[in-house]
Amino acid sequence: MAATSVQTTLTYPLLLADEEKLTASHPPNKNEVSFFRTCLNGLNAIAGVGILSVPYALASGGWLSLALLFLIAGVTFYSGILMKRCMEINSNIKTYPDIGELAFGKTGRLIVSISMYTEIYLLSIGFLILEGDNLSNLFPIEDFHVAGISIGAKQFFVILVALIILPTVWLDNLKLLSYVSASGVFASAIIILSIAWTAAFDGVGVHQKGDLVNWNGIATAVSLYAFCYSAHPIFPVLYTSMKNKHQFSQVLIVCFMLTTAGYASMAIIGYLMFGSKVESQVTLNLPLNKISSKIAIYTTLVNPISKFALMAIPITNALKELLPTTYKNNRMTNIFMSTALVISIVVITLTLPFFGSLMSLVGAFLTVTASILLPCLCFLKISDTYMKFGLETITIMVIIFVGLVMGISGTYTSIVELIQNL
Repeated sequence: MAATSVQTTLTYPLLLADEEKLTASHPPNKNEVSFFRTCLNGLNAIAGVGILSVPYALASGGWLSLALLFLIAGVTFYSGILMKRCMEINSNIKTYPDIGELAFGKTGRLIVSISMYTEIYLLSIGFLILEGDNLSNLFPIEDFHVAGISIGAKQFFVILVALIILPTVWLDNLKLLSYVSASGVFASAIIILSIAWTAAFDGVGVHQKGDLVNWNGIATAVSLYAFCYSAHPIFPVLYTSMKNKHQFSQVLIVCFMLTTAGYASMAIIGYLMFGSKVESQVTLNLPLNKISSKIAIYTTLVNPISKFALMAIPITNALKELLPTTYKNNRMTNIFMSTALVISIVVITLTLPFFGSLMSLVGAFLTVTASILLPCLCFLKISDTYMKFGLETITIMVIIFVGLVMGISGTYTSIVELIQNL
């Protein structure tokens, strides 16, 4: 009964008003992706630059805060399952904003769109900040002037990396992007192994004991842990691209288990190595004269490059929908819009060079909203679960309440830190 009632609500023009538009926007079989390739794309999306910030998160909250990492992993996995269940109710749902519209009409679509696009945009900025920080640390160069404008090392490397990333953003096929994702997954594994090698064999050691708990830093730790699981806007893209959509739950299980194991390992190793002195990016603590450190840092540079295009897909798809029908499938138009997106991200990156505070804000406000609160609220409305006061309803309501507390406290702390850094 619920499935029948919700199908009649999809009357808005932005939600594929006719079959001709559906065929034009989503060509059949164009992007059908296997289980393995979807796992690669999912791992690449989830195992993001958060892998460098988890030692700092653990240092902020203390050893007991590690339990929060596993709790957030479980909650965000469950919310991913709820998104899948929403999409199974109506086959016309292709994007995250579609889920919001099905649940709460145009207002729901607007809220979801603002939340997810802002989150993805800021994540992309974080990628470039990370690249600029690490490259300028490796290759300190003198400031130089171009057309009367002073350009420092960090700014130069941000622009250089953006030029390298640009061709990957022009790709719009998830089969092709799975090869890029494979390099990102491999890079994440290499980073963990290299830093572990630095600790075990290159003289750094694991001598720091750390604090059991640091209550003042719990909000920051929770925000950064949440940031690690900020891939939910990509889940509808992955789901609709699969050959066998019934396997998407297994994809989520594989992705969340492997990435959480990686995050926990990195957090423990980094905290044992550097204790409370660990930087917001653990690679900034590594001794530059060690080969293993250089491998970790150089591999870190590969990671954002491999993820940028995948995370940008929802924004580029949304921009394409704004175009007249005759231009939507025009290759040069798509390249132009993707290029304009990258340029805008570079401009903002050059004015927000604070990685730790920015990622904490993204995790506290946007990731909690897009990856926890909105999936739960949309599922309650779409499935009519809120009318049945059962175990699942109680569980979802508890998650929403905890998510609100996390979001409010983390956002306040992050904004204070960001203002102090400006």
